[in-house]
Amino acid sequence: MSLIASLGEIERHPASIFVIHERCEKHIPAHIHSKGQLSYVDGGLAYIRLADRLLVIPSRHYCWVPAGVSHSMTITQSGTHLRSILFAPEGENKHEFFNRVGIYPINDLLIEMMRFTEQWQGHVLPDEERFVFLQSIRNILPQISVNYLPIALPYTDNKRMLEIMAYMEGNLADKHTLEGIGKRFGLSDRTLSRFFRRTLKMSFLQYLKLLRMVRALELIQQKQHTLSEIAYLTGYQSLASFSYTFYQITGMRPSEFAHLDYRP
Repeated sequence: MSLIASLGEIERHPASIFVIHERCEKHIPAHIHSKGQLSYVDGGLAYIRLADRLLVIPSRHYCWVPAGVSHSMTITQSGTHLRSILFAPEGENKHEFFNRVGIYPINDLLIEMMRFTEQWQGHVLPDEERFVFLQSIRNILPQISVNYLPIALPYTDNKRMLEIMAYMEGNLADKHTLEGIGKRFGLSDRTLSRFFRRTLKMSFLQYLKLLRMVRALELIQQKQHTLSEIAYLTGYQSLASFSYTFYQITGMRPSEFAHLDYRP
């Protein structure tokens, strides 16, 4: 069973908890459902696109998407194991965790609990013993989801900004500056700076830093380059400056992220 094939089935039993496990490399189109979604991308990297931003789910991280939030998902590597549990709303979700989209580092307890559910697929109804176990996963989320990962690339429909963003993404190893980008696209430094803040709600340098970190996460996952090579490929002149920025954004060193343990 795949998440794409299950989009219509999820709503058939409003009170159920819906479990999906699949290995995939695909794009799951934009959709909305009435259940809150917990997804763990096991051994890969994925993106969730919302109306205004693109969130990155690195390895050993999970996401929560509240009920009623339109989102799409892209999984970038073949063989990635996507584990999703969709929970029916329980009255008022008083804890703020359940009311916002978030990406969080997973711990060993949640990994084992989600992997245990691999034996189940589809609807689990409230009168089943399995329902209690699944509900316990939902109940612990507010307590364990304390380290929010703020890797979110902004999104815009502005054609000129999309051209600028595509150029920067395609040339990340270059030393980008407001002056250099401005000259290429016929804008003054000041105009370009205002354009970023007005269109993307962040500064040029903030966007460039996030873009480089997203690419770094992808390259580390591919395991085809050394960390020094990745630093260079993402526009850093030294491993030390790359490592410092990576730690600022993710809360761990690149070497720690590269050596995370993944079990099948």
